[in-house]
Amino acid sequence: MRAPARERGGARDVIVPLPADFRLASGERLNQPNIVGRIHGRAGAPVVVVAGGISAGRFVHRTETNGLGWWSGAVSVRGPIDLSRLQVLAVDFAPGVEFLDKPVTITTGDQARLVALVLDHLKIERVAAFVGCSYGGMVALAFAELFPDRADQLVVVSAAHRAHPQATAWRGIQRRILQFAVDAGRPEEGVALARELAMTTYRTAEEFHDRFETTAPQAVGGAYPVCEYLTARGQAYRTHTTPARWVSMSDSLDRHSVTPEAITTPVTLIGFTSDRLVPIDDIRELAARLPTLWRFVEAPSLYGHDAFLKEDAFVGDILRAAFKDIKS
Repeated sequence: MRAPARERGGARDVIVPLPADFRLASGERLNQPNIVGRIHGRAGAPVVVVAGGISAGRFVHRTETNGLGWWSGAVSVRGPIDLSRLQVLAVDFAPGVEFLDKPVTITTGDQARLVALVLDHLKIERVAAFVGCSYGGMVALAFAELFPDRADQLVVVSAAHRAHPQATAWRGIQRRILQFAVDAGRPEEGVALARELAMTTYRTAEEFHDRFETTAPQAVGGAYPVCEYLTARGQAYRTHTTPARWVSMSDSLDRHSVTPEAITTPVTLIGFTSDRLVPIDDIRELAARLPTLWRFVEAPSLYGHDAFLKEDAFVGDILRAAFKDIKS
């Protein structure tokens, strides 16, 4: 359960060559030489795998050289996932943007196998916990189904055992926007527009009501306040990914499927009643079907699916409770 000591200076990258015979469940090969992870926290401490949404990666902690980790509200020194007593392993999801010229069919099970490759490289047979949020929660469930003896517990936030058809409908429209933009020779604009649509599914009607006036522009074609916000979010995201990677990851979300009864690892589930991408009824069904459910907590939130990134105190309390008995 303990990883090799890190290099001086804190976190370090772990670059794992992809085996020549590695194939995805589809039979396809990944056109990249390595899987890259990052170890954070106290050298020699118990290891916790942390995985987030499709835009998340290995930089999970805010003191990294890139300036801001994607889940610094949970992962920090003396935080809920305490880097003074634990190590965190985070991995960049495949496929990597720089190696992808067309979409690839990749499953959450494939991502789980890639995480296992990184653990094997580090000679970590078993981790103290696998914490997954959104897509990362799906990967955590797939990991437990494939590798029942490699994690002491799961903490799954805003994820279920399958994708909901309404979420698939929204993501299907995003994929068609991306393909239309590629065909038109305007891929970055397609990414921006798809991101705008995605933002409307991450958050709630109540939040938009509280944040934005309904003041009409002077003339038709002008931007309403909420549209200005969405346009800014889309423009900021244009260079973050490519249509091929987005389509691959979006399809992976919709392809996700695990059998809850096959998961024997103890599980803590966290869901939000305002989440439209992962409706609370799906998480309730998962909770009812898991044979080793430790705890299921649901709560309201203004932030919908993004609540796992916004409700730091609520999620943090559950994480602290889950990890209180891990011996460092």
